[in-house]
Amino acid sequence: MITKDTIDKVFEFSRVEEVISDFIALKKTGANFKGLSPFTNEKTPSFVVSPSKQIWKDFSSGKGGNVIAFLMEHEQFNYPESIKYLANKYNIEIIETAESSENIEERNERESLFIINSFALSYFQEILSKKDKINKYLNDRGLSLSTIQNFSLGFSNDVQNEFYKSAIKKGYSDDYLDETGLVISSNDKKIDRFRGRIIFPIKSIAGRIVGFGGRIVDSTKKLAKYINSPESKIYNKSKTLYGIYESKQFIVKDDTCLLVEGYMDVIQLHEHGIKNVLASSGTSLTKDQIILIKRLTANIILLFDGDQAGLSASLRSIDMILEEGLNVKICSFPEGEDPDSFVKKNKKDFMLDYIKNESKDFVDFKLSINTDFLTDEDKKVDLIKNILRSITLIPDSLKQEVYIKKLSSVLEIDEASLFRSFANIETNKSLKKSSRKLYKNKISKVQNSHNENTSSYIYQLERQIISILLKYGAEEISYEDSRISKDEKGENITTKKDSTSKVFEKIYLDLQEDEIEFTHSPFKAIYNKLIQGFHNQSSLSIDNFINDLDSNSSKIVSDILINDEKYQLHDWERKNIYVKKIGSELSQLVNETILNMRRFLIDKKIIVGKQGDVMKIMDSQDINYRGFGEIYFSTINYNSIKGWKLHNRMCMNFQ
Repeated sequence: MITKDTIDKVFEFSRVEEVISDFIALKKTGANFKGLSPFTNEKTPSFVVSPSKQIWKDFSSGKGGNVIAFLMEHEQFNYPESIKYLANKYNIEIIETAESSENIEERNERESLFIINSFALSYFQEILSKKDKINKYLNDRGLSLSTIQNFSLGFSNDVQNEFYKSAIKKGYSDDYLDETGLVISSNDKKIDRFRGRIIFPIKSIAGRIVGFGGRIVDSTKKLAKYINSPESKIYNKSKTLYGIYESKQFIVKDDTCLLVEGYMDVIQLHEHGIKNVLASSGTSLTKDQIILIKRLTANIILLFDGDQAGLSASLRSIDMILEEGLNVKICSFPEGEDPDSFVKKNKKDFMLDYIKNESKDFVDFKLSINTDFLTDEDKKVDLIKNILRSITLIPDSLKQEVYIKKLSSVLEIDEASLFRSFANIETNKSLKKSSRKLYKNKISKVQNSHNENTSSYIYQLERQIISILLKYGAEEISYEDSRISKDEKGENITTKKDSTSKVFEKIYLDLQEDEIEFTHSPFKAIYNKLIQGFHNQSSLSIDNFINDLDSNSSKIVSDILINDEKYQLHDWERKNIYVKKIGSELSQLVNETILNMRRFLIDKKIIVGKQGDVMKIMDSQDINYRGFGEIYFSTINYNSIKGWKLHNRMCMNFQ
């Protein structure tokens, strides 16, 4: 594990504008930098980098964060990989906590396997550079030199153990050569696994070589057309996707992954400018592979071959993709065609139009390949049940409802009947419950969504408090504290006292005193973390704070920090909400923000009736409401208050 001191040093030396400029072109505009978004296709720059705040914001995609967040979004690094990348860039020594001897041994073994694979890559590439015949073969397949180099293609001579001898000569051990699968041990003989084959290096998402694929060139030999490295401590077929290192940025940018079957499908699509593509490398799609894609996008289009095998692969993949909460479409090719051959014949624009026009969601796809239901009622029932089973796998109840409604419309079947069948298919009790809610409580789900209304006054007030804490939380302010007490005669007296406290203490104590809680759940979580952070340390590092948040909260905080100066609170003064401008005296800003929240909550509870103002003390929307009724007070006459609890059988009066 990387030590905290190392992480702190990385944050200290890293400059977000320097790191990001390694990947995209930035132009200085005032105090900030701007550039084209690397996550969307845009013509007008909306990607903003703030050197003073050390954060970035992409207004076209909504993404944002610190330098770590950028590397994780753009390069798909995990957290340790991001730290190591920055440490290497800024020549910072990485210090890790002590490991057990077993862990050290395992890590060293894995690293040895990576080193051998790296040597093999260079070896195969060098051989290919000298093989005119093989290069001509690749050129005839439509591959340019730049594409060959981009995918690091190589070649292994058709000699029994030429690679093995070269590796041993370089000092690599037999055991590690066997472990990687580059060499096969048979009857005391050493045989090169990939001899006589074009080599396709298989890379991890970080670009490290985990294994190889090989394609036979001499079709006259009765050998498998493709072979892969066996599984090892660094290569797990079920967790690896071919082309992920070369394609990850394009998948994120297009927010769509084209999933194909083979190496050449990926490479050929790249050759024609279609780069958001991955391959399952001839294996059935696995859950781990889908989760890997999920890191990049929520949208998958299956581009499997137009034969029975491709059809079967599509059907197997659909349910797994749906179960992980991703959107899936299927694009079938004409019989005898695959993405490789189809794009070579028709080029990029035609291919993209074909995918756009021919891609079907899973409902339409299953209906299109099972046309027997049009004339056979029993097959129609079976097909409906099959589609409903797929729908039950979707974790999002709203998506479930949409697809059930679509199925009802397409087949002209009563929607209520489909919902009943949907519930009956489920055998799991919890899923049965959720499906009944889906059918019976569709409207209530929509009604509850108003709580997240970002244009509401309370949302803006809570956002303002978060903004103040982020920017000024640790600063000290002076203010006049007024207290009302009783004198000896029982009369009210006001005592004023000059007080000093930190901003976070002032806000926390004022909100606690008034028993005010945040209503917007993401703001509530951020507020609690901020207060806890300020309590634990005198000066809170915003960089570290953002980094410790979940992705949703991190984006919210980044948006507040970088967008605050542009943010406008429209027409609040008409509502008795007075906002102090940023840059004004800090204590006044804090006091007036808290006052605004108090005013708003009071205004919300006042109902004007014929008998005068009625104060609503408790209603069903309040945080502390427990279902016991709403409470009101109204002024009846001088020094007399009447109160009641709304109830069909009971009313309480107080004098």
